Amino acid sequence: MDDGKPIYRSSSFCAVGACLEVGRSNAGEVLIRDSKRPNLTLTLTATEWESFVEGVKAGEFDTL
Repeated sequence: MDDGKPIYRSSSFCAVGACLEVGRSNAGEVLIRDSKRPNLTLTLTATEWESFVEGVKAGEFDTL
């Protein structure tokens, strides 16, 4: 049964309780949260998420 709540995923390399989690809203937005503070969510459009992922793959954040 779909209750409308997003299902979050985290990396398999993540330690229990200290994870970055990513989910998708019913409206298609990408939701990012810290598993230690699940009530705080960063919301991105699908386009913003795709741009971020492309930047990661291109190495734009390697110096951080």
